[in-house]
Amino acid sequence: MNFFTPVSGLTHRDPVDFIRRIFVEKSCVDLPYTREILSRAGAIPVEVLDDRQTPESGLNPYPESLAQGKRDLFLCRNRGKFFKSCPGTREYRCCGYYVLNIGMNCPMDCVYCILQAYLNNPWLSFFVNVDDLLSELTQAVVVQNKGFLRIGTGEFTDSMALDRLTRLSGILVEFMRDKDSAILELKTKATVVDHLKDLDHGGRTILAWSLNSQEVMAREEFRTAPFEARLAAAADCASWGYRLAFHFDPIIYHPGWKEGYAETVERLFDSVPKESIVWISMGALRFLPALKSIAGKRFPNSRFFHEEFVPGLDGKSRYFRSLRVEMYKHLFDLISRRASSDTCVYFCMESDEIWREVFGFCPEERGGLPAMLDRTVE
Repeated sequence: MNFFTPVSGLTHRDPVDFIRRIFVEKSCVDLPYTREILSRAGAIPVEVLDDRQTPESGLNPYPESLAQGKRDLFLCRNRGKFFKSCPGTREYRCCGYYVLNIGMNCPMDCVYCILQAYLNNPWLSFFVNVDDLLSELTQAVVVQNKGFLRIGTGEFTDSMALDRLTRLSGILVEFMRDKDSAILELKTKATVVDHLKDLDHGGRTILAWSLNSQEVMAREEFRTAPFEARLAAAADCASWGYRLAFHFDPIIYHPGWKEGYAETVERLFDSVPKESIVWISMGALRFLPALKSIAGKRFPNSRFFHEEFVPGLDGKSRYFRSLRVEMYKHLFDLISRRASSDTCVYFCMESDEIWREVFGFCPEERGGLPAMLDRTVE
């Protein structure tokens, strides 16, 4: 059994350690980047597949095959677009994010993960035609001059869960270092950050971690880095000059939730300099209706799906408004006591009514949510 020791010195399992097989699309085998990844794979078996052939991840249909499929890494070519606007909904306030799609699925396994109901295949896809990715990113950031862009890689996968093999984050950090019209956010529940230490990042990359109450992190987030390791990695990155962000999403109602989130917030600000934090987001649990059945079968000991939910305007199930407001107000009060006045605290996908009830204003009164976030990093 292998363990990972980050710069912080805390030891825990790295998500890459759970990968049991690597499949490679035939046309990608001789790409220099593919060979670089495979050189770090050690004893993990590698199998070459014909183009457009896909890995076999057991005989069970999806999603029953997810448990095994999450341990199969497929190095392949992205034949679609890498760079897209965030697929938010018109019914709730979106932050105007842009998504850089580096792959699909995640080796970590969170009970609430929406990808279980969103994807239709079980394996981990990672796109190795990185030259195409950088070309498309150059076109979007440099050539098209779309204004200031906030870009993230964590929409369909964790930004850094595979970095021990891929080192993609380092490539992106160095690409972004002189791009004054854009900022890159790498959002993760992993702590593979040592390769970022000596890079010239130019202040154009934000390292971000998803946080929750410690009970949720321990009981509902499998194969993720423990809370202490996430904070230690964040502190390391702050000491290297990176700006930070944190995401309390999804906020989950559970016995002792008030005390649990209070402890998380206190330990966060005890561990990380508040001046390094550019933004903190909050979002209450919401999910596609199909997720309840899928996650219920995969994680029968989990209980938070048994709470009462109502259909949201976007078709996702949500807590009743009164409970969402209660949780948001509690967390916002905790954060406000410790955060810098320059840190932007905001909602991910909530209504103007919730904004006004919790924060006392709507984003449009301050130029809109994208502008609020842009001002913290431009």
